[in-house]
Amino acid sequence: MKSVVLFSGGIDSTTALAWARARSSVVHALTVDYGQRHRVEVTMARWTARRMGMPQTVIALDPAPFAGSALTDRKTALPRCRKPSDIRSGPPSTYVPFRNGVLVSLAAAFAEARGFDTIVTGFNVIDSPDYPDTRPEFVRAMNRAIQAGTRAAFGAPAIRVVAPFVRMRKSEIIRLGLTLGADYSRSVSCYSGGEAPCGTCSSCVLRRRAFAGAGVPDPLIERLKKNKEGRP
Repeated sequence: MKSVVLFSGGIDSTTALAWARARSSVVHALTVDYGQRHRVEVTMARWTARRMGMPQTVIALDPAPFAGSALTDRKTALPRCRKPSDIRSGPPSTYVPFRNGVLVSLAAAFAEARGFDTIVTGFNVIDSPDYPDTRPEFVRAMNRAIQAGTRAAFGAPAIRVVAPFVRMRKSEIIRLGLTLGADYSRSVSCYSGGEAPCGTCSSCVLRRRAFAGAGVPDPLIERLKKNKEGRP
């Protein structure tokens, strides 16, 4: 298996990178800067890829097509909550229009041009069911589109999109990642734009619950505490 990993640098994609490393003969991390409010994740993704010894490509996109999301428009307030039950149902304001469709399409072009056969994603739907582009139906549809729109339509080897964690809870993803040697100390999840979690965006709330459910301290929090105390 020769894998391109969609690597944002968050918990799920960090686990996906470790998962691909354990199963693939060749792995390449693909990170996309689409003008997201929390662009610090791109910087952190670079650090993690280097630490894991993974080659990485960062693609910068014009953010204009992704307008209308609280993650790309700083004039739109981030929704705030204190616990998972505070998160409203339905596509949230942090949904970026067809973002994962665009990212998978970029990964498919990257993979076909370079001879990769697998696109590994960290998509999961159990803890965040209201994002339409993380569901199994979406993954199946993108696989059909790639099959029809690449050389595979004429008999060339197919490129497949895999989402190994799609029906796992984030706590389960963390536990799996730890067995694979994933380093979450720079896996930024917060939507507010800083390295330190704000604690009140939906991503922070779900992250806090996930590490509690996994029964381990959050390595990002532990690292930031050490830095504040001046410890190595």
